[in-house]
Amino acid sequence: METKLANPAPLGLMGFGMTTVLLNIHNAGFFPIDAMVLSMGIFYGGLSQIIVGMMCFKRGDTFGTTAFTSYGLFWLTLVGLNLLPMLGVNKSPSDFMAWYLVLWGLFTGFMFIGSLRYPFAKQVVFASLTVLFFLLAAHDFTGSVLLGHIAGFEGILCGLSAIYFAMAQVLNQEYGRVILPIGIAK
Repeated sequence: METKLANPAPLGLMGFGMTTVLLNIHNAGFFPIDAMVLSMGIFYGGLSQIIVGMMCFKRGDTFGTTAFTSYGLFWLTLVGLNLLPMLGVNKSPSDFMAWYLVLWGLFTGFMFIGSLRYPFAKQVVFASLTVLFFLLAAHDFTGSVLLGHIAGFEGILCGLSAIYFAMAQVLNQEYGRVILPIGIAK
């Protein structure tokens, strides 16, 4: 008898979405980075997505494995980039951080292309995340406070789109019908 496995994606999307919203409330200029954001980055954004990535691996889902594991590791590296300078490791200059964000933007752009065969809600998450990485990189290249705030508001929308997609999957499955539409997979 074959065991039916649960869909791990909503858990990963919630970890990504909630952590992204909190970080981008900071980027929008409302609050400084604090232990709450860093803890979310380590545990819910980081570790939970890595676990979800391994669950996707077990299901044979290459896209989910690559996305969730990569973004889980993104959160852990981002926290490291914030904490390691406190331990005496030199902080990277902002233009070097911009290149880090450009690389993540390129990766996410390719993942967006992969998302085009999935429901529209997934495409929105990856499209908005691609834009977010490039806005954040532009902010670090230029030092523009305005670009940082624009990136923050766009990042809040990106995180909310992931939360919506996660909850749509949960509610639609629980009720056996469309409660929250996600668009048709191609």
